[in-house]
Amino acid sequence: MISTMFSKKVMHGLFAVGALCIAFTLTAYGQVQTKTTTAAAGDPTHAIKVERGTVVYVSGNSCVIKAEDGTLRHFDNVPDSVTVTVDGKQLNIHQIQPGMVLERQTITTTTPRMITTVKTVTGTVWMVNPPSMVILTLEDGKNQKFTIPKGQMFTVDGQQTDAFGLRKGMKIEAQKIVEQPETVVSQQIKRTGVAPPPPPAPKADVPMLVVVAVEAPAPAPVETASAAPAPKQLPKTASDLPLIGLLGLLFCGVSLSVTAVRNLLARTA
Repeated sequence: MISTMFSKKVMHGLFAVGALCIAFTLTAYGQVQTKTTTAAAGDPTHAIKVERGTVVYVSGNSCVIKAEDGTLRHFDNVPDSVTVTVDGKQLNIHQIQPGMVLERQTITTTTPRMITTVKTVTGTVWMVNPPSMVILTLEDGKNQKFTIPKGQMFTVDGQQTDAFGLRKGMKIEAQKIVEQPETVVSQQIKRTGVAPPPPPAPKADVPMLVVVAVEAPAPAPVETASAAPAPKQLPKTASDLPLIGLLGLLFCGVSLSVTAVRNLLARTA
């Protein structure tokens, strides 16, 4: 039995090219067995990103948060399943209030690992055309053609040989081992918040403003001129001198009239 193993580490971007150099290029895969294993290739690394902001507006499943740099960020259609831990309570979008300071901590974990893929084919050499082609009779009795990479070596009875050392009837087992490094990135998000502080209490030596409601007096009724009673005595507005003068003129007139009448009677007598 001839056992052949091909192995080599393959870096990112070179997997397709490296595979041609380290293993058979299989034209048929009916009898090829594939086994894939994954193993850690180093210690994971962690990156933490912290974002803080103050809630300025909440409506339905939307909110506006003012970040520490002063920019406003609008979060629309926030699911009810997204919660924030505030004072030990889990609050959803309908329970947060303006003034709350929210913090989102994103932990990104990057884990390197190595994926090893082993493809194995077993069979009996039915025909070989060195240095690039061999036909094997597989376990199901069918013949399959394989392309041999340039410079590929085989182990035959513990000895290294190339394709020119293969002979018809030899039992051969060929393996293609591919190691592909990759990184796995996972994220964990923690949301916490702080309720807005209560308004400050007034100082002890400052009296509080007390507002007392005072009823205004009813307006006095308006008195009309017709309703006012007539005065009993006219007010004294002038002196008696004009009246005395008027009476004197009246007496003088009477005296003159009497004298004129008397003279008229004397003339007619």
